[in-house]
Amino acid sequence: MPGGRLQDVVDDLAERIGRSVAVNDPRVHILCASRHFGDEDRVRVRAVLQRDAGSAAAGHILAQGVDRWTAPGVIPPRADLGMRARLCAPIRWRHHLLGLLVVIDPDGDLPTSSIDAVTAATHTLAPLMYQDFAAGDTERTAREGALRQLLDSSDTVRETGRDALARGGWLPSSRYATVTVATVAADSPADHGGAAEVALRTGLERVAADRSWRTEFCLIGPHGVLLTFSDRPLPDESLGARASALLEQARSVLAGTAQCVAGIGETADGGAEAAWMSYEQATGAARTAGVRPGGDDIVHWEQLGALAPLSLLPPDRLTPALLPGPLRTLLAQDPSGRLTETLTAYLDHAGSAPRTAHALHLHRTSLYYRLQRITELTGLDLADGDNRLTLHLGLRLHALMG
Repeated sequence: MPGGRLQDVVDDLAERIGRSVAVNDPRVHILCASRHFGDEDRVRVRAVLQRDAGSAAAGHILAQGVDRWTAPGVIPPRADLGMRARLCAPIRWRHHLLGLLVVIDPDGDLPTSSIDAVTAATHTLAPLMYQDFAAGDTERTAREGALRQLLDSSDTVRETGRDALARGGWLPSSRYATVTVATVAADSPADHGGAAEVALRTGLERVAADRSWRTEFCLIGPHGVLLTFSDRPLPDESLGARASALLEQARSVLAGTAQCVAGIGETADGGAEAAWMSYEQATGAARTAGVRPGGDDIVHWEQLGALAPLSLLPPDRLTPALLPGPLRTLLAQDPSGRLTETLTAYLDHAGSAPRTAHALHLHRTSLYYRLQRITELTGLDLADGDNRLTLHLGLRLHALMG
């Protein structure tokens, strides 16, 4: 980007309107800023000094839907962040959002002439920023596209991706690869879809910035995908810490408006060419996060046990048709969920009545009554191994259905 000319536009605008001005990229990372005009706040000072306004401030700005704005709008203040109100104008070129022109406006008293000057400045900045955006976007698109191919289940597609990464000089030579998949379960996809992508990319970028790890990342559908390459298997604790950092960044950007979960696949011996297996496992593990006992938001594939193969079923195939008939009958006759909870605990404890009663804080007589009622409703003898397996798998599937 022609940084000198970009800075000149920002400085000229700031002098004309007498306010502190900054240009951020679409993820609210500062690109350049004018001198202070006595209106600076804690967020701006941090952004200028550290080149980063912080995830909470970025999340607050993104939560206003700025990625969809086509004209200047107001970012309300956040006293808890030490953040004053701002006028924010999108910088667009051919419908691409290139950045955000931000002006400190604590009292909302910018005159119309100053707002017009801000709008005019976005038109001047857009062509200056587009050339570098296009070049960087082309490389990023090619690299992420090749990574997506590398993780495909098809041998042919994976070979194409491997060749593309090799030609670009991006193919890691490490022996081991581990994939982490993070996803954002937005309360309202219409409201959070764009913000979710920004949140995941922000988290991926910040985790990948740790140069002690060889890392690649991409977005695949609603998932943020982090590939960690190493010359030796990495401890689960280290992989979990990276996943936790990724989710923390994403949550901060989303300001708590959506649930974030992650799955971690097994470490694949075979490096980049075997990463697809770890990716599929991580996707399945992420799908189970929050539905397993304990409700963990980070799940390792190897923790899933019998649930592991079920987690790889396509989401559109997870319908009640998969549930065994006797279990559907039980669910229909158990609106409170008490019997279903009892059956789950009984099967999870390998049919041990003492351990089940202890886990449910039940008197053993009450437990036997419930088990008898379950037998009557399902028509299945719970002492039979096949019946137990049928019901246990059905309960696991039911949990995956949410």
